[in-house]
Amino acid sequence: MKVWIIHNDQEKSLYCTKKLQEKLARTELILDQEHPDVVITIGGDGTLLGAFHQYEDQLDHVRFTGVHTGHLGFYTDWRDYELDELVESLLCDQKESVSYPLLEVTVHCRKHEPRTFVALNESTVRCIHQTLIADIAIQKEWFERFLGDGLALSTPTGSTAYNKSLGGAVIEPTMNVFQLTEMAALNNSVFHTLGSSMILQGSERVDIHLEEDKEYIVTIDQKTYTLNDLQSLSYTLSKKRIQFAKYRHTPFWKRVKAAFLE
Repeated sequence: MKVWIIHNDQEKSLYCTKKLQEKLARTELILDQEHPDVVITIGGDGTLLGAFHQYEDQLDHVRFTGVHTGHLGFYTDWRDYELDELVESLLCDQKESVSYPLLEVTVHCRKHEPRTFVALNESTVRCIHQTLIADIAIQKEWFERFLGDGLALSTPTGSTAYNKSLGGAVIEPTMNVFQLTEMAALNNSVFHTLGSSMILQGSERVDIHLEEDKEYIVTIDQKTYTLNDLQSLSYTLSKKRIQFAKYRHTPFWKRVKAAFLE
């Protein structure tokens, strides 16, 4: 089996990476950066997000597993002192996995062809230096006009990230849904929004139509794009899914309890 290691630059992660490489060198496992079967991330959720985007064109056969070396890791199942157990699991790999849905984001600009991206956590849109005004359509039918700081669309796995800080719902990650959450909506006699997070079926589509001649910031996970000709954004669940190697996959609600209640 072919594996590859992606790590952050923290001292603890670098040391952990070195130890894992030494252990892997004593096995028949092959290190392959180009076409790995399993990508091991060492760090935290940010490290795994970066690895996901590095291999997003190979999601049909790449599985991920993570070693946690920081303070909080929703996507990581192993601790830095469990490298021997991780190596043993790799050697006994049965190619089992658990998969989670991804968000498909299509960016429509006036001067360019549409571009499509995938997000593991979320995508947001804001207007630079001004309040965001956007017309929201669901299944091509106008729903509401939004006035406020911005809008966030998130996957079930991303529901515990930025979405949660905005007051959105926490969603079990295997559900085929996505979520639209407002950022500081301004409701008055002219503008009225639903005012609560919306959970949509994976087959549905949300279109966000924007005003002309304004600059916008669009984020897709950690990536940020500044656009001055943005026309609209379309969101739905992607046909692609992320696969985590099912060696010792920690139950989602146990992760939630450990992260927010203990």
